[in-house]
Amino acid sequence: MKTNCKKWKYLLCLTAVTTAFASIPFSAQAADMHARLMDNMDKKQETTSDKMNSADNKNMAAVTAGAANVLDFQIVSMDFSSVDAEKSVIAKDGASEMKSTQTYASSKSEALATFAKAMMVLQPELESQSTLVMAKVNEYVNIRKDADQDSEKVGILYKDCGGDVLEKNDEWTKIKSGDVTGWIKNQYLYFGSEAEELAKDVGVLTAYSNTETLRVRKEPSLDAGIVGLLANGQAVEAISEEGDWVKVSYEGETGFVSAEYVRVEFGIDTAESMEAVRAREEAERARAAAEAESRRVQQKEAVLASATELEILAALIQCEAGGEPYEGQVAVGAVVMNRVRCGGYPNNITDVIYMSGQFVPASGGRMESLILNKTTKASCIQAAQEAINGVCNVGDALHFRRNNGTRQGLVIGNHVFW
Repeated sequence: MKTNCKKWKYLLCLTAVTTAFASIPFSAQAADMHARLMDNMDKKQETTSDKMNSADNKNMAAVTAGAANVLDFQIVSMDFSSVDAEKSVIAKDGASEMKSTQTYASSKSEALATFAKAMMVLQPELESQSTLVMAKVNEYVNIRKDADQDSEKVGILYKDCGGDVLEKNDEWTKIKSGDVTGWIKNQYLYFGSEAEELAKDVGVLTAYSNTETLRVRKEPSLDAGIVGLLANGQAVEAISEEGDWVKVSYEGETGFVSAEYVRVEFGIDTAESMEAVRAREEAERARAAAEAESRRVQQKEAVLASATELEILAALIQCEAGGEPYEGQVAVGAVVMNRVRCGGYPNNITDVIYMSGQFVPASGGRMESLILNKTTKASCIQAAQEAINGVCNVGDALHFRRNNGTRQGLVIGNHVFW
């Protein structure tokens, strides 16, 4: 895309050349020479234009032709009073006429040469006007709100993703990628031809159906068999454009659709905003939690269907006090049995342990794994059996926690009971 800045460069260049022409002496034969030169220029431009195939060359031809017309207009519109005066001089002195003509032709040639050099300088700019940028990273680069390393992150540009340049300085470039606008350090971006080459490799050509029911055919022919159908607005990957047909990939098969009824667009992946990143991460956390809860519920149901209360209590003791001395393991079992005998809790071991918000291991799935895999320690099974049989070394205690010195109670091992 052309920028306003570059358009002004072209205008200034043309203005300079036009000014040079306006200062050239004019004579009757010089005018004839001018006409012949302009005629030759037009013919050469017509020949050159016929050979130009790319869009950039066509633009260059248009600029050149426009410049010639401007120059022609400037010279013809000069004050012809000076022409009348020069005619009288020429009538008196043929040598002066020839000299004037030669001077004009020489000046005109120099001006044309200057113009050609100027266009050669501008040609590379015409050929490198792409605003495309691509990420130059192995994983991703942060997009900042301002051109500052400590500025707020507004998005992430991943590998093989790109966008358009909005502004650029020596160190940073402001880009727009998808719905994200912000700054990235130049060292993390590909520009110009490098960006375009990468985009060709990673971009996707997509065909969008713009008719109610579009038939995807096996061959580029209206008589060919049908692979499938596309609804209005439905998209498929386009492989290539082949005249009146577009070759597409339809559900793993190669097919063809009429080019008349699709819109083909080339696209690359774009940046992800921080809002989208946070929403995605939150959704992933919620999905992981839901999956974990589902597994836990399944394990719990399996335990309740097959395990005894002894196995359940022993598993809890191992999760809460597996590394404690045997006395501490018995103490945990005794707390559970105190609750079973207390009116404020359920009257059985299983319901006490699985009561909401009471024992963390009962909601984390660890207990169920021990029970189902038969990996509970023998000491924990023995402690559970003693507690069920009535052994109690914590009095009427209904609670315990890791001892941090702030809770008053009976300390056994690393736990305090109250």
